[in-house]
Amino acid sequence: MKNTPMPLAEALRPHHIDEVIGQRHLLGPQGPLRLAFDTQQLHSMILWGPPGVGKTTLAQLYAQHLGGQFIALSAVLAGVKDIRDAVVQAQQHQALDGRRTLLFIDEIHRFNKSQQDALLPHVESGLITFIGATTENPSFEVNAALLSRARVYVLHSLSSEELSQLLDRALLNLSFSFTLDEDAKTVLFESADGDGRRLINLIEQIHQFAQHQQQTVITLSDLKALLLNALRRFDKGGEQFYDQISALHKSVRGSDPDAALYWFCRMVDGGADLQYLMRRIVRMAWEDIGLADPRAIQLANDAAQTFERLGSPEGELALAEAVIYLAIAPKSNAAYVAYNQAKAFVSQDKTRDVPLHLRNAPTALMKQLGYGKTYRYAHDEPEAYAAGENYLPEGLNKPHWYQPTDRGLEQKIKEKLSHLKALDEAHLKQQKK
Repeated sequence: MKNTPMPLAEALRPHHIDEVIGQRHLLGPQGPLRLAFDTQQLHSMILWGPPGVGKTTLAQLYAQHLGGQFIALSAVLAGVKDIRDAVVQAQQHQALDGRRTLLFIDEIHRFNKSQQDALLPHVESGLITFIGATTENPSFEVNAALLSRARVYVLHSLSSEELSQLLDRALLNLSFSFTLDEDAKTVLFESADGDGRRLINLIEQIHQFAQHQQQTVITLSDLKALLLNALRRFDKGGEQFYDQISALHKSVRGSDPDAALYWFCRMVDGGADLQYLMRRIVRMAWEDIGLADPRAIQLANDAAQTFERLGSPEGELALAEAVIYLAIAPKSNAAYVAYNQAKAFVSQDKTRDVPLHLRNAPTALMKQLGYGKTYRYAHDEPEAYAAGENYLPEGLNKPHWYQPTDRGLEQKIKEKLSHLKALDEAHLKQQKK
């Protein structure tokens, strides 16, 4: 029988702390976890960080390095009985050779209070050294009593440089050799988004493709084809239906009430799904009028509500009046454009941390980590505006996605934003003095 090849993630799993990629703040020469390994200090801990950054690997290495028994449970599947069974195993090993047991619980935040409480006496007695892994804030998800008996280590997403190291290591372990051009690497790292496990899964997909195609160089177009999730639009009325809804939308956008009413009546007469039409009318208000006339949004919602209450044909008049109002209302797609730009940026950008001063700090642990320390409460500032304050992630310059027009209410919004900008500039000048 042919041997099944080892999964790439398992083949790449480090066997020593020096082989771990990332988490230099914990594993570097002065890092607290490095110190724990070097001095063989056995203590309970919670590893808090996003997926795919090495929480399970660190727990396994810790157990191997210290020579303890390692028991792993998943909080998704395990319950109090599994904890009790682990305790029995720990007692047996302690009686047999005096070894301590390291109990690793993945996704500890999924354990309820009674399950977490079941661990407490055995952690306190020293029978079990507890290691929990979580993607959620332990201040909220872990019992205070258990939290107080464990050190919390915060793990970070892998940087592009660290993902590149992982890629290089993976390529050396594959049965079919290939390379990626620089553009493909950039997109690959963006798709991984700091998650080493996700990167390895993507590499396996690319490896299968390259091996099947006998292709030794993977280009950007190859990678995009592999990553593409093709979505097919639900086509209820065929091409003519979508042509007519397009004509209606463009007539509203073009401020022609007669044309808009014509296409609306054509669709009603042709038996169009009026629930669909109702949703599109509401969408037009948000997309093409937006903040230039927020009343249009309210009127469109009211028309939709009226139609839902009255149905057809009585409710059709409400939709028709909404169409007319939208056509004659002042137009602005500034908010729509801003949203699309922000959405596109976020989809391609790395995951940026929320600045410490913007984070809430309801627990002692979060206060110790500096959460909310320098936050300025806007209501306590002149004009209820904290001039010069930054609300974006560190290193991200203000993108100015939203550019209000000179039409309708947006003219007032534009004036307000200009005034706030002047306050920021005055604050900056004052800081430089």
